[in-house]
Amino acid sequence: MRDIATLLEALPYIREFHGKTIVIKYGGAAMTDPALKEEFARDVVLLKYVGMNPIVVHGGGPEITRYMERLGMPVEFVGGLRVSDAATVEVAKMVLVGKQNKDIVLLINRHGQPAVGLCGDDGLLFRVRKQLGPGDRDIGFVGEIESVRVDVLNHIAEDYIPVIASVGADAEGNSYNVNADAAAGAVARALRAHKVVFLTDVAGWLRDPDDPDSLVSEASADEVRAALDGVAGGMRPKLEACLDAVDGGVGAAQIVDGRVPHSLLLELFTDRGIGTRIRA
Repeated sequence: MRDIATLLEALPYIREFHGKTIVIKYGGAAMTDPALKEEFARDVVLLKYVGMNPIVVHGGGPEITRYMERLGMPVEFVGGLRVSDAATVEVAKMVLVGKQNKDIVLLINRHGQPAVGLCGDDGLLFRVRKQLGPGDRDIGFVGEIESVRVDVLNHIAEDYIPVIASVGADAEGNSYNVNADAAAGAVARALRAHKVVFLTDVAGWLRDPDDPDSLVSEASADEVRAALDGVAGGMRPKLEACLDAVDGGVGAAQIVDGRVPHSLLLELFTDRGIGTRIRA
C-alpha cells in the first residue's frame, strides 16, 4: 500500500510536468559516489520515459582540482569561482569534455535512453565573455554566458537527453571555464524551462552554514537578493544562478541535496519535496 500511495502522490506531478523542460545541474557527491551515479542516471531516464525533457548541465570541480594537484598547479577560488589561467582551462576541458561528459553519457545510455554529450563549443551552444570576480578582480579565463543557442538544444532534446559540459568560447575563439551553476541557470533561462534543479552536497540554502537546522525551504527572488551579500563560497553562484533563471521566466529553481538517494525524484514528484525552492 505504501508503494501505491507513492505512485498516486507522484501522478499529478507527472501530469503537470509532461512535455516540460527540466534543467538539472549535476555535481557534488552525486557525480563521485558510484551508487549515486547509477541512481542519478536511472532517475534522468525515468523523467524522459514519463514525457519530460531533461537537460543535464554538469561541472566537475573536485576532479579538476585532483588533476591540477597531480600536475603541481595552484588551485585558487574567489567568490566560489575557480581562478583560471590558460593551463587551468586546458585541464578543465580535458576533464569535463573528454572524461566526465562521456562517463555521464555512457551511464544514461546504459539505463535505457540515448544521451548526447555537448559542450559550449558544439554548435556555438555558448557564446561567453570574460567574467570578473568580486571587487572586479581579474580571475583569468572565467567566462559568463552571453547567449545560448536554444535551437541546438531543442533539436537534440526531441530524441535524446543533452548532457552539457560547462566550458565555452568567446567571439575570438578563446576558451573559458564556465561555472556549472551559472551555465545551468543560463540554459534554463534561455529555454524558459519549467524548473531548474541544482544538486549539491548540502541540504539546501542554509541561513547559517554551520547550522543544519537553518534550512530555507522556500524563498522569493527578492528575499534571495536581499540576503546575497551575506552568502559566501559555493552557495553564492548557485543562488545567483537561481535568480538568473527565475528572473528570466523559469517557473522555479530548486537546490537539493544530491547525497540523498533519488533526491531529484523526491523534489519533483512528492508533496513535501526537499531542499530549497526559489520562486519569482
